[in-house]
Amino acid sequence: MALWGGRFEDSVSELTQEFGASLPVDRHLYRQDIAGSKAHAAMLAAQGIISDEDAQAIRAGLDGIEADIEAGAFTFDINDEDIHMAIEGELTRRIGAAGGRLHTGRSRNDQVATDTRLAAKALARGLMEQNLALRHALVDAAKAAGTTILPGMTHLQHAQPVLFAHQLLAYAWMLARDYTRLHAAFDAADASPLGAAALAGTTYPLDRQMTAYTLGFSRVIENSLDAVSDRDFLLDLEYACSVMAVHLSRLSEEIVLWSSQEFGFITLSDAFSTGSSIMPQKKNPDFAELIRGKCGRVVGDLVQLLVTVKGLPLAYNKDLQEDKESALDAAHTLEQCLSVMRGMVSTWTVNADRMRAVMHRGHLAATDVADYLAKRGMPFREAHAVVGHLVLEAEKTGCDISELPLETFHEASDLFGDDVVGAFDLDAIVAARTTQGGTAPVAVEAQMAKVEAGIAADEATLDALSPVVKMGTATRSVL
Repeated sequence: MALWGGRFEDSVSELTQEFGASLPVDRHLYRQDIAGSKAHAAMLAAQGIISDEDAQAIRAGLDGIEADIEAGAFTFDINDEDIHMAIEGELTRRIGAAGGRLHTGRSRNDQVATDTRLAAKALARGLMEQNLALRHALVDAAKAAGTTILPGMTHLQHAQPVLFAHQLLAYAWMLARDYTRLHAAFDAADASPLGAAALAGTTYPLDRQMTAYTLGFSRVIENSLDAVSDRDFLLDLEYACSVMAVHLSRLSEEIVLWSSQEFGFITLSDAFSTGSSIMPQKKNPDFAELIRGKCGRVVGDLVQLLVTVKGLPLAYNKDLQEDKESALDAAHTLEQCLSVMRGMVSTWTVNADRMRAVMHRGHLAATDVADYLAKRGMPFREAHAVVGHLVLEAEKTGCDISELPLETFHEASDLFGDDVVGAFDLDAIVAARTTQGGTAPVAVEAQMAKVEAGIAADEATLDALSPVVKMGTATRSVL
């Protein structure tokens, strides 16, 4: 009979027992559950609700259970339904009546909310660490690229030349925003629901501040109904994961393109490539493609939780049992993606000569030729049209605008002098973009300093975060 079975004459069927069990998922939260139970027992003793002897027995029993789980020596039983019942049931078997007093003044509703918030904090912190590691890798790659230029694109068409470092730092800025979202998700989870009981609080004189402090929460949730029913913090976490997965997918797409024969801008390390079972010449960017593909999985996790919490009346509903699997999957999937992306970025070879070789396609100097005219008094819209006709002429003759004879420029406008050839110098074009955030080496150097300062500031905020109960590592226990 289940621990809650006193009101029932019959047990649930084997089918519904298996259908309703959350143990296959929430057993990963055993550390969080045990930490919450230890804090609750210590508080009960401090408030005189249970004896010090019972609290000591509970703590020792929980220590033993945790050690057994870590060692793979704990047998989970699907009949226990969830991690809370599994641990409490085993605790009572080990220490007797004292184990039955652990649940005084709490419900599985506030217990599971506590476990989930502790887990969300651990997941967010782990992702923040991985985020910082990838940002470091991007900065290192940008520094190694130096003044290497590549064709910047819009609509996947050659547009204007940019530093390769500039392109890589764009992703570092995306990840900086992702870090901010993860930090917000951590803060959202950093509030204790323990002591809210089922939904209305309890008649026992609980010290909620004590358990919050013991568990590393920065504050207590003020409304007991909200405490047991809120899953906004998981939505925040999964949203942060989804946006970062989208950013990684964008970078993955660039890696797939850059490493193709058509582009040839980078060569991926063998450690981050695969071959073909039939075509011996193939070297495939499978891991970039997998990251791109897993983005859909992470976004799907967010959609699943959004639909689950939509329209739920207060307070707790069994639907909320479906909250943890998507969050765990999104975070663990993204953590792997971040690690693999860091490996690819850190080990690729940049083919600067290849980037340079394709720069004379797509009329990359066209904008600067128009600027040449505008700086000599021609309205820019008129200059745009003049250069557009020159591009058309180049297209008809099968050359780049920079390869047209000077006579063609003189015929297009008497404002063109022989010095227009200076507008074709790609390095000069890049170097001229000195505005804040521009692609000139001097501007990218200043940008690099800001990126590194942002990383250092985020590392400081990571060190200052409230403590977390790390996720469990035991994997050998089976149902």
